[in-house]
Amino acid sequence: MRTDTSPGSPGSPGSPGSPGVLPAREHLPAAWREVPVLDVVIPVHNEEKDLRPCVLRLRDHLARTFPYPFRVTVADNASTDRTPHIAAELAASVREVRHVRLDQKGRGRALRAVWSASDAPVLAYMDVDLSTDLNALLPLVAPLISGHSDLAIGSRLARSSRVVRGPKRELISRAYNLILRGSLHARFSDAQCGFKAIRGDVARVLLPLVEDTGWFFDTELLVLAERAGLRIHEVPVDWVDDPDSTVHLVRTATDDLKGVWRVGRALAVGALPLDRLARPFGDDPRDRELTGVPGGLARQLVGFCVIGALSTLCYLLLYSGFRTFTGSQAANALALLVSAVANTAANRRLTFGVRGRDRAMRHQAQGLVVFGIGLALTSGSLAALGAASGDPAHSTELAVLIAANLAATVLRFLLLRAWVFPDRAAETTTPSYDTAPHTPEPRNAR
Repeated sequence: MRTDTSPGSPGSPGSPGSPGVLPAREHLPAAWREVPVLDVVIPVHNEEKDLRPCVLRLRDHLARTFPYPFRVTVADNASTDRTPHIAAELAASVREVRHVRLDQKGRGRALRAVWSASDAPVLAYMDVDLSTDLNALLPLVAPLISGHSDLAIGSRLARSSRVVRGPKRELISRAYNLILRGSLHARFSDAQCGFKAIRGDVARVLLPLVEDTGWFFDTELLVLAERAGLRIHEVPVDWVDDPDSTVHLVRTATDDLKGVWRVGRALAVGALPLDRLARPFGDDPRDRELTGVPGGLARQLVGFCVIGALSTLCYLLLYSGFRTFTGSQAANALALLVSAVANTAANRRLTFGVRGRDRAMRHQAQGLVVFGIGLALTSGSLAALGAASGDPAHSTELAVLIAANLAATVLRFLLLRAWVFPDRAAETTTPSYDTAPHTPEPRNAR
């Protein structure tokens, strides 16, 4: 196991994280020689034909191109052919190869077992058919070694990717990723490419939250990591479809859709403790105090004003649209309701730095109370205008609404800052020489 005790290294006495909180990312030492820096897992089930050439080709490529020590781990998922025998022979004859045997099937189960037990600081996996060009392996893991990113994925759907595969697989892949974007708001481009990597410290905290043991495993891993605010690096790949692939497309697609429903429901009800994956304060540059850069109240005011200006523009456009087929009061209420929900969501994430789904519904409910106050101000202004002039012009209505919204905006900011999104960061303590430094409460625990 790793014994490095340099400052900030995972497992060192001065490590900034507490249990469940990730340490700050750092570049791995250039002279690392204690354990393999990279552990590449190849999950297999009845792959006696492809296993030996795949492992030898991967090992030779890493020996020629990878500047750190490495390991190739064959994770056998309950194979019934000669795969276990071939894997054992490879492990006995090639120094960088090891073999892990599992009694149950499941790619996710194999990755969880090997990654959880591995001592390497960077973990990766690829399919046994080596459909992805191996020249993308170093670009995949380099951001993890440097400390720039938490996870990395190969993408067949990036603009610069070069892919050769049939129309059926192309359609299924693109449709699946559209479903992820629409239902889980995923921003990564390719969830299914069998070419991914993760930092070991991230894996130890993230893996216990992942339930799937099959093909949906890495999709769930990516969704949870993205929702927790972790950084995912994407690498365009050259990819050639394997015509002899044993993947059952219909069964896999059905299982994936079930996984999307399960994860989406868990995120909606706040059942996932995503705050456990937060970085400590200071790792995120938005948490730092920098001269010349708005911070604290000033930073929140800048963000709130920008969002407020966009919300006001959206509100006025909606009001004008609703006003064409309904009265002024109804149009005002509808436009203010839609813009208020969007405004609360934007301020929650961008102005007050609250991430994840924790207390999201509560924040929206409190935002609607603030909306009610704004509605009272603007509706009262419209009522007063109608009583004063009878049938005011549309331009006059808009001018009165802008003035009323300015007053409501000031009150909205004060209520959001003091009531909806109060600063609940834990107070820091002064570290002593014989105790680890206190870690402030993660940003998205607010």
